[in-house]
Amino acid sequence: MALNVTQKLVRSHLLEGEMVPGGEIALRMDQALLQDVLGTLVMLELEAMGIDQIRIPLAVQYVDHNLVQNDNMNQDEHLFLRDACRRFGVWYSRPGNGISHPVHLARFGRPGESLVGSDSHTPSAGALGMLACGAGGVDVALAMAGEPLHLRMPRVWGVRLTGRLPDWVSAKDVILEMLRRHGVEGGQGRAIEYHGPGLDCLGVMDRLVIANMGAEMGATTSVFPSDAATRRFLRDEGREEDWIELLADPGATYDIEEELDLSALVPLIAKPSSPGNVVPVREVAGAEIVQAYIGSSANPGYRDYAIAAHVMRGRQVHDRVSLDINPASRQVLEALMREGLLGDLIHAGARLHQAGCNGCIGMGQAPAAGRNSLRTVPRNFPGRSGTREDSVFLCSPETAIASALTGTITDPRDIGIPFPRVQPPRRSAINTAVFVPPLAAEAARGLRLEKPAGIDALPDLSPLPDEFEVHVLLKLGDDVTTDDIMPAGARVMPWWSHIPRTSEFTFEPLDDAYVHRAIATREGTGHAILAGSNYGQGSSRENAALAPRYLGLRCVVARGFARIHWQNLVNFGVLPLTFANAADYDRIGQGQTLRITGLRGWLRAGRDVPARLGDGSGVPLLHDLSSRQIELLLSGGAINWLRNRLERRSRGVA
Repeated sequence: MALNVTQKLVRSHLLEGEMVPGGEIALRMDQALLQDVLGTLVMLELEAMGIDQIRIPLAVQYVDHNLVQNDNMNQDEHLFLRDACRRFGVWYSRPGNGISHPVHLARFGRPGESLVGSDSHTPSAGALGMLACGAGGVDVALAMAGEPLHLRMPRVWGVRLTGRLPDWVSAKDVILEMLRRHGVEGGQGRAIEYHGPGLDCLGVMDRLVIANMGAEMGATTSVFPSDAATRRFLRDEGREEDWIELLADPGATYDIEEELDLSALVPLIAKPSSPGNVVPVREVAGAEIVQAYIGSSANPGYRDYAIAAHVMRGRQVHDRVSLDINPASRQVLEALMREGLLGDLIHAGARLHQAGCNGCIGMGQAPAAGRNSLRTVPRNFPGRSGTREDSVFLCSPETAIASALTGTITDPRDIGIPFPRVQPPRRSAINTAVFVPPLAAEAARGLRLEKPAGIDALPDLSPLPDEFEVHVLLKLGDDVTTDDIMPAGARVMPWWSHIPRTSEFTFEPLDDAYVHRAIATREGTGHAILAGSNYGQGSSRENAALAPRYLGLRCVVARGFARIHWQNLVNFGVLPLTFANAADYDRIGQGQTLRITGLRGWLRAGRDVPARLGDGSGVPLLHDLSSRQIELLLSGGAINWLRNRLERRSRGVA
């Protein structure tokens, strides 16, 4: 049987299940990636599970989000993570070393291996021919504890690339075209595999741009072959020995097929406030801007900054515009310095920031309220920039720098400058000393996790009751994001690993009275939330499930869920259900009660979960849980489940 690259990767890591789309599979994980604001919870979860040392070949903790040190809290977290890495046997990437995704690709990525990460953009590593999936922290902690990663086998969506990218059009425009065609739900239940002759014009860092923003389509992962471009990348990183060829077999087929002619693409832009709101740049050209932002995990490569430097050489940024340069890694920053390109940008009026996520997650560089900001970041959800009344557009570095030059949204083809032919840096800037290797297991034994004030042990969660009657405290529409549930930004993120404090911000952007209503019901039966389709899209932040659970959330009934958030709800003992009849969403209002009896029996018997409203009328609901997920749910979540299992093993009980 001829296999495509995705199928080869899955087959080589498959422990349980079959490669049948929609069925649950269990995959062996080779690597784990953690970033600071979510990795902290992973460390607390390992502690709560009773794990002594990780049981995965490689895990790396990056510090790339909480970098702004307005007070002591963020550095307290950095030191906690360094000590936790020593305790559990994890590599530590120091603050300022760069964003996890491009740095991991350069230093630890290996074609043919699997990677799970506590960040929704972990599929970026698919650019190197890896099987990479984002997940909630509990799933990452389980993988680090030696458990497989469980997910639904995706349908493989083969996108055949032809042609070559025109001047002033780049990889960002490729993924924006995919979002223009298919929207933010178009990749749900799918793995996107890119193939075809058009790959010849895309280097690994170009492929990373595309794989990174596959997450904005809801895709399980994105995959590229490991080919000559992959080999060149690893050679340039001093790691050619890690290269293997990984190509689709001749005659391999895909569950879904599509073709994209790169030569037909034009500069594209996503209007506020969704990555799926994509139009040609010329359609919105002329609108005044106040900020252009270049960098982030979605445009982290040397060429992305070099293009901007060449355009700005001998020119000046428009005097209304803040041109923010956010190097994605220390390595890229050093290369720009050595090539003299950083000087070109600074002399042109650019503002230089430290290597990290920064303004992408609302950690500094917040734009003026209601004024247009052009950014090369992956998301433009409302308020994510740090300004609640923001107006953020997503675009390529070419469009961002052209607009910074003119002061208005500008198609880069219209600035009258010859297209810069960027060459790779003449010398590598590799520095492995910025990584702290893990301690040997014997040296780590006996180390304790000392928690600063901003980090608290995880709350104990009770098992899901067999019968409950709950109030619907919140009714929401479609495409609610995890940014809506748990805000980002410098005001909130330092508390993300202190669930009692974090819970105070829950649903603040949508309903700032929710927390008060939830606290009033927490000591009783708890509460439920109603939502539309694609509930929980965006970041993998699991505190968007844990904080509402801490406030008494027992059940979410939605038209549909985003994959990672759906699993996060299960991991913390929150029941995710969907409507059997779509019209029932309209007849249930906020404030009504929802009653379910005999839950355990219903869950184990099939998909149906009958419920009743306060007026006695029935509401047929459905679940899509595997038998494993049902046991997690009924245990009160994955931490309870694994802790109980380890205790039984220690007593010799099967």
